[in-house]
Amino acid sequence: MQTLIAGNWKMNGTKSSLEEIDQIVRGLDTATTETVEALICPPVIWLTDCVARCAGSSLKIGAQDCHEAEKGAHTGDISASMLHEAGASHVIIGHSERRQDHFETDPLIARKAKAAFTAGLIPIICIGESLKDRQAGKANTVVLSQLAASLPQMAPDAPFIIAYEPIWAIGTGLTPTLFEIQDMHAGIRAALSAQYGQRGAHIPLLYGGSMKPDNAADILGLEDINGGLIGGASLKARDFLAIYAEAA
Repeated sequence: MQTLIAGNWKMNGTKSSLEEIDQIVRGLDTATTETVEALICPPVIWLTDCVARCAGSSLKIGAQDCHEAEKGAHTGDISASMLHEAGASHVIIGHSERRQDHFETDPLIARKAKAAFTAGLIPIICIGESLKDRQAGKANTVVLSQLAASLPQMAPDAPFIIAYEPIWAIGTGLTPTLFEIQDMHAGIRAALSAQYGQRGAHIPLLYGGSMKPDNAADILGLEDINGGLIGGASLKARDFLAIYAEAA
């Protein structure tokens, strides 16, 4: 299983920011390994520009969301098939900011994930607990409930990725202890193995939530972690490549 270092630019970046993509491509030219993949998910308006800039390189480009429908009267939305045709390889589904800001539910996320892999994209399905859930001792219950309800019915070999992001750690600089991170990932792995059998041991699990160059090595070294979903640190090529280097 390859390690995946994925960057989520969220609603950040102007055209001048795309120089960071060029720098990442140049950095990967010397640092790329067969065991680590690199992915950047920019705002959708820059998706085709990013695809063009990384043509011929190992850097993959993904999207931050998709609609559940293939087409239709959904003003302002973008379908998974459109993203795939534009050159995206992955799409983030169910990020906590989508759940909170757009009131996305687990069943909707499951439908979006199905739309994604039907269109040929790899969905990165996000799950995570709030600080209130963590403090109440409900973190594992909440996260495993989200996991079960956010996974769609799909072909046995349909590829997907799970990203665990404790909501209270996103963009705050706060990070769970290594024990807390590993404990949650072990629970997710056990749930996937229970549902998918042997395949469950090979579904990639990413950690997100204030992963930075100075803590990436410790987090990525944990047993059940197969990469990171990086927020702010992915906006600068230097920081993204530093995390990539720790994974390599």
